[in-house]
Amino acid sequence: MMVINMIMIFIFMFIVGNMIFILKHKHLLIVLLSLEYIVLSIFCIMMFFFINIEYDLYMLMVFLVFSVCEGALGLSILVSMIRTHGNDYFQSFNLL
Repeated sequence: MMVINMIMIFIFMFIVGNMIFILKHKHLLIVLLSLEYIVLSIFCIMMFFFINIEYDLYMLMVFLVFSVCEGALGLSILVSMIRTHGNDYFQSFNLL
């Protein structure tokens, strides 16, 4: 019974992160924070399943390395966007 509750909590975390990503897309910082929340929920799901099947946790370290690289890339894009446009609104960002 506790296993099902933990899985439901992790899936709820993932769904909430996706809802924030879809609904709050005006600011780049909010989008980046919701992406990091989604990555955290996926990490919790992977850790829970790897521990239950008694698998090596090396893949979690690889996943964390890629998530840190994704976060650093997002922050660098945020800083360059604030320097060029003055804010992080997507409305003021013109692709042309």
